[in-house]
Parts: sequence; structure tokens; C-alpha cells
Amino acid sequence: MRFQFNITFVLLLTLLGGALISCSDNDPIPLRDPSLTAGEEVPIDWAATADSIQDASYNIYLGSEGTYVTDNQGNTTFQYWPNAHVLHVLVDAYVRTQDGSYLPKMKSLLLGIKSKNGDTYSNVFNDDMLWLGNSTMRAYNATGDEEYLEVAKFLWDDVLLSYSEVLGGGIAWKKDTPFSKNAVSNGPTIILGMRLYDATGDETYLNWAKDLYEWEKANLVDPTNGEVWDNIQLIDGNPVIQKDWVFTYNMGTWIGAGLRLYNETGEQGYLNDALQSARTTLTSPKLTTQGVLRDEGQGDGGLFKGILVRYFTEMILEDDISEDDYNDFLDFLIFNGETFYNNGLSRPGMLSSPDWRNAPPDRVDLKTQLSGIMLVEAMAKLEAEGLLTE
Repeated sequence: MRFQFNITFVLLLTLLGGALISCSDNDPIPLRDPSLTAGEEVPIDWAATADSIQDASYNIYLGSEGTYVTDNQGNTTFQYWPNAHVLHVLVDAYVRTQDGSYLPKMKSLLLGIKSKNGDTYSNVFNDDMLWLGNSTMRAYNATGDEEYLEVAKFLWDDVLLSYSEVLGGGIAWKKDTPFSKNAVSNGPTIILGMRLYDATGDETYLNWAKDLYEWEKANLVDPTNGEVWDNIQLIDGNPVIQKDWVFTYNMGTWIGAGLRLYNETGEQGYLNDALQSARTTLTSPKLTTQGVLRDEGQGDGGLFKGILVRYFTEMILEDDISEDDYNDFLDFLIFNGETFYNNGLSRPGMLSSPDWRNAPPDRVDLKTQLSGIMLVEAMAKLEAEGLLTE
């Protein structure tokens, strides 16, 4: 068993609205407000924070047919890929609490995505389908409900239609962009393949995951530091790599892909690759600012950090990493979590800032909010594992 050697920062807090006042079952759990201090040293209750941000997000962003709307200020446009991540965070909450009230929310959301997407789960954006495929696999693993597994299999088959030997292999970003192969359409495919392999035992999924991993490593991963480049395109017959675009979410799915293949095969190279990228995340100015995952704006970028956090947390929980790496990774995530809790999370609204070092703006889009939920749920998971104690 590992022990956390660095003492977790203890916040000086008081209770919002006084002591922990009893609320009705439908009310969010009251939270301590770190802006009000009275000299009392109280550790963060991450599980309570997770309950509160989940409840607040459901109340603020819930639209029609179980899906979530675009922002907190009246934009009710449906967007496929953030709603796929809403399923992820609902699964997070269900796994953490075993509260059955999350089950109908999950199923309603799944069916609502299909309804609002023209009565199909198929989409021109392969990455959109991959996010949903991975969240449905997590829902299946958490509930045993076969409908989630069937959706994931359908999405897998649909995504593979965009595989080609253009640029030596890989999955196209979109069905109509065969000459652009992106990290976001390959890393998540590897992870989905490994999840389907674990669920079914069908080695076809494993073989696809291995093949796509080798292609992504050869084409989209910097061998010197493990940074993941965004895409490679065939332009005028020549391959052009977008090396200036390094985003947190691509780092996250690459780490998650390597961890899964390592745990299945035992081949050290997969773990070494994931470790290289995780170590780089701690210090690269393309990914981190003053020890905090950088502000990638709202819109699509608002969701990027949360995706990294999901897979970075898996790295922290990996048994086969060194004590030094474990402590470095854990300290990094704790610092991000505490910085967000102290500065980037509004109260009582429980809205998330795209910059975890500063308060959120008035308009917070769903994607930005989801990153905050993912960070809080990750901290609650580490708390439940006993890793946040002195």
C-alpha cells in the first residue's frame, strides 16, 4: 500500500450558511465556502462536493428528453459530444454512491441523445461517437444493462468504417475527411476496443487496439517527451503533422490507451509510453500553467482538462509505477483539485471556471462545467481510496 508523504493542503473554511444544516432529500448538500474563514481547519469533503456539483448541474443544465443544454444562460441547443460526457459523470456518481436515482437519468440521457440526433447514434464526427461508446461501456460495466453494450458495439462498427490505409492507417477524424487522421479519433478508439475486449473476450477488439496504438505512436506522439500532436493530414500528396496543437484531452486518452494495453499484455513499453506523457503533463507549458492544467477556454476546449483528469487518475491508481511518480502525480492532481475548489468553483451556484485559478464568468457552458465535475469526482475517488489522508 502506498502512503501520501506530502501533507495535503488544509483549507481554512467555515460552513456556508452556518453548520451543516439539514436539507430535504432533493436539495444539494450545503458546502463550506472557502471565501469565509474563521480560523477553523477543516479538510475538503470531496464526496459532498461531488454530490453538490452533480445536483446543481442537473438542475441548471437539464433540457428535454434527459439531455443537457449548451450553457447556463438559455442556449438550449443540443450537442452530441458533451452529452456523451454527461453520461460519463452520471456513471461516476452512480459508481461512487450506488444511488439508484442515477439509473433513470443515465438511460433517459442515452435515449435522448439518439432521439435528438435524428433517431440514430451514428454521427459524422467519429470522436463524438467514441466518447459515447466509452461512456456506454462504463455504464454497462456499472449496471450490467445490455442495452449500453449494444450501443457501444454499434458505435464501434460505425467508427471502423473510417479506417483506411491513407497515411498508413488510423481512423479519420470525420467520415467526410478521409485525409485527416486525428489523435481524438484514435486514442479513444483504442480505449473503446480494450473495453469491448474486456467485456466480450473477442480478440478482434484487442488486435485493433494494438494496431491503432502503433499507428498513433508512430504518427502523432513526440518520441522525445510524449506530447501528443493533434492530427496528421495529407496535403497535396504530402503528410503534414499539426505539431503546434497539443491539447490536454489527447494526452489523457493516450495515457488511458497505454495503461489498458499494459494491464492486458504486461508489455512494459505501453506503461513507459503512458508514464512519459504523464510526466510531461506536469511541466509542459503547452499543458500546464503554474502547476495547474492550463485554461483552454470555453467551447470545446472547456471539456479537454476533464478528459485528461479521468485518465490521469487511472495512472495514479496504477500499482506498477514508482513511488516517486505516484507522489508526483498525486500531488499534481491534489494541487489542481484544491486550486479549483478554492478559486475556480462558484458558490452557491456550483459553476466551474475554465481557468481553475480564477472565478467563473457569468456564462458557463456545459463543456466547461463537465471538466469541473470530472475533477471533483476524481478527487472524491481518491478520497474514497484513502489517498488524501496525511
